[in-house]
Amino acid sequence: MPYDPDRHHRRSIRLQGYDYTQAGAYFVTLCVYNRECLLGDVI
Repeated sequence: MPYDPDRHHRRSIRLQGYDYTQAGAYFVTLCVYNRECLLGDVI
């Protein structure tokens, strides 16, 4: 299938005007198969 810019596009989820080069906190969500405990324990 040839590239069609009207059909094959992605919207950016970044905030306009936000400086992503500065230090900050991030919230990360990880999904694992069958909710298995593979990443350690929350204490």
